[in-house]
Amino acid sequence: MPKQIHRKELIAIYRQQIIQDIRLFTSQPVAKFYDSLFLNLDLSFVQEYPKTGRKGFSNHAMICAFIVMKCEGFPMITDLVDYLNNNLLIAHYCGFDISLPLPSYWTFDRFLKDFDHSILSYIMQSQVLSLAADGIIDTSFIGLDSTPVSANTSQNNPKSFLSNKFQPDNQPKADKHCKLGVHTASNQTNEKKYEFYWGYKNHVLVDCISGLPIYEMTTTAEVADSTVALDILAGTHAFLPVTECTFLADKGYDVKKIYNQVKELYDGECIIPLNKRNTKNPKLLPQGNPICEAGLAMWKDGKFSDRNRTRQKFCCPLKSSKDADCPCHHKNFYNGKKHRGCTRYITIADDLRLSIDRNSRYFKSSYFLRTECERYNSRFKNTGQERMWVRNKSSVANLNTLAHISLLAVAIAAVTGNSGQSYRKLKSLKRTA
Repeated sequence: MPKQIHRKELIAIYRQQIIQDIRLFTSQPVAKFYDSLFLNLDLSFVQEYPKTGRKGFSNHAMICAFIVMKCEGFPMITDLVDYLNNNLLIAHYCGFDISLPLPSYWTFDRFLKDFDHSILSYIMQSQVLSLAADGIIDTSFIGLDSTPVSANTSQNNPKSFLSNKFQPDNQPKADKHCKLGVHTASNQTNEKKYEFYWGYKNHVLVDCISGLPIYEMTTTAEVADSTVALDILAGTHAFLPVTECTFLADKGYDVKKIYNQVKELYDGECIIPLNKRNTKNPKLLPQGNPICEAGLAMWKDGKFSDRNRTRQKFCCPLKSSKDADCPCHHKNFYNGKKHRGCTRYITIADDLRLSIDRNSRYFKSSYFLRTECERYNSRFKNTGQERMWVRNKSSVANLNTLAHISLLAVAIAAVTGNSGQSYRKLKSLKRTA
């Protein structure tokens, strides 16, 4: 009998030791991956604890925890809390004291809302400069694109059949900061599909060679992409020069001011498709003269300038004829005026926007590099950033920046560790760490 009791006690002791060994409950490649990730993450310039008041949790540990959240692709803070409590070794690598209770949901939520966003932006800038010093990031070819970020509101639910859910004056009660935006549901030029949503936009400037982010900005959803492009370029140039860059963007950025400032301020060039803005393409002769509805070649009738553009005027060839009649009986030919008939106006390509040959091989091969923006946006969405579960702009902006910091931290760890794996493949790095 005593021997049996002694054996049961030993089994209980062994079982307790197994439970206390946190390494047995965490995948070792994953734990090694996060250990390498945080060793190569420089947070020395971030104040760890407040100077006054309660000490609380370390800012370094909280930032590392959110990096874990984005690397695991968790959209909700509750997923992060459960993951850290079930993987204490990773919580230890983050910097938490695992002998004490870990932060609660409300602690993480309050950190996101109150933490200074400029500190996170500075962390991202230091990562970009580190990769630029290693020759990974370069500003020769840079692309700008925006990603829609849906707000945490029931009005974004596709199963909601409310008729007024996308009315501009019907502000969601759950998130007072979000705005109504629209994004295209297809990249095909001959398809006009679009969707409305309440939320935000994350504008990202990407190195189109390495496929890594350089600068980011979060705005509300109603902000047009072209209105923030020059601010993003100026913000990037402040810490990483973009002189002589090739700026790539889609037709949403086809604005004359962008072409001019990229050329004048940075001595660069723009590779942007022409946004025709509902203009019609008239039939032209090889000499450049348009053809009227009656099939006649129109005559030049002088030039004039307005709104910083020069336009060539073309008139009806029969406008001064006394006996001729319009073959198609155009209404303007019978208006009783001396100079009758239809007119056409063609803008003369005297600016940078219209002087680009968009059918050339150089333009097409350069614009093909912009696909790196789409690839990076896909990786950004995989971190759980396609829809927000926080409900204020400050939290959304901080979480967006933390997602970019996470992907840059993965790239730095891959380059520093010489693992042989691509720094773009997060899952492969976690498996083979």
